[in-house]
Amino acid sequence: MREAKLEPVVISYSAGISACEMGEQVQRALALLSEMRAAKLEPNVISYNAGMSACAKGRAVAAGPGAAERDAGGEAGARRLSYNAGVSACETGGQWQPAAALLIEMREAKLEPDVISYSAGISACEKGEHWQRAVALLGKMRDAKLEPNVIFSYNAAISACQNGKQWQRALSLLRDIRQMNLYPDLFAYGIVASMCEHGGQKKLVQSLTREMCGLIAAE
Repeated sequence: MREAKLEPVVISYSAGISACEMGEQVQRALALLSEMRAAKLEPNVISYNAGMSACAKGRAVAAGPGAAERDAGGEAGARRLSYNAGVSACETGGQWQPAAALLIEMREAKLEPDVISYSAGISACEKGEHWQRAVALLGKMRDAKLEPNVIFSYNAAISACQNGKQWQRALSLLRDIRQMNLYPDLFAYGIVASMCEHGGQKKLVQSLTREMCGLIAAE
């Protein structure tokens, strides 16, 4: 189109992004979204959803039964779903900086991040090996009166602490789960116990092992 001296419009970009989505061409989909903004064209819901779907395919961030359906109503719901798909896309590639930027952009757009937004952001920080940001996002999530999901919120933050060799912080997160009347799973216990072992904390390892055995017995 450019070689023919025709400037692409929103429909042109949306169609191109949809093609990338069908072909799972993540980088090209994101590149087209960036080009739209550079060309002073505002991506619409279709553009965002197609581009972010290309990135988030095969990745569903669970926030409890029916969470996505509850939030899908109206324009605000559609926009939030688009942002959440974008954060999930960044999570897939371990791109914590773009994920954090999208969360900030949501607030600037008067859209409060929800459990899915934060969980995907925390996981992006974990995969990007940035434990400080993962823990900070978990704190913001709680400040927003949102209940973190054990698997996708806490476990991701604990894994991030493992990447940063922060056994004290991981242990603190494990205790936070119990204080919130939630139940850590064997994955969380296993990571924290392993970290404590490498940190020379034998008594803590024994204590955590007993708790793990109690969890298994309860199941």
